[in-house]
Amino acid sequence: MRFGIVVANWNTEITSNLLDGAKETLLECGASVSDISVMKVPGSFELVFGTKLMNKQKVDAIICLGSVIQGKTKHFDFVCNAVSSGIKDLNIALNVPVIFGVLTDNTLQQAKDRSGGKHGNKGIEAAITAIKMAHLNK
Repeated sequence: MRFGIVVANWNTEITSNLLDGAKETLLECGASVSDISVMKVPGSFELVFGTKLMNKQKVDAIICLGSVIQGKTKHFDFVCNAVSSGIKDLNIALNVPVIFGVLTDNTLQQAKDRSGGKHGNKGIEAAITAIKMAHLNK
């Protein structure tokens, strides 16, 4: 199977860990390097459009990886709502599963803990979900 990963550059300290976890997991589960396409987009908000573009590459599942950290404004709420809604819409519109691997944390430390720290790596979980959903879709 072929997998697409769309990853946000914003909060790259976090998203690069998510990406590493996802890629390593796909490889450990039998995918080859040539079966994994990675597309980088500026931020989590752009994951939705990046996923539309990735879908043109004929992949079996698309993993969206991003990190949105709470600030002092409502920007956090708007971005989180738009991204989650957009990914849900893509799951309805596209013929491949789109996996939500976007961290929405209150602090940078929480994001670190969930991207390879004490709470594991959500990139790994997203990759496992992508494999399961791609099999289900077959």
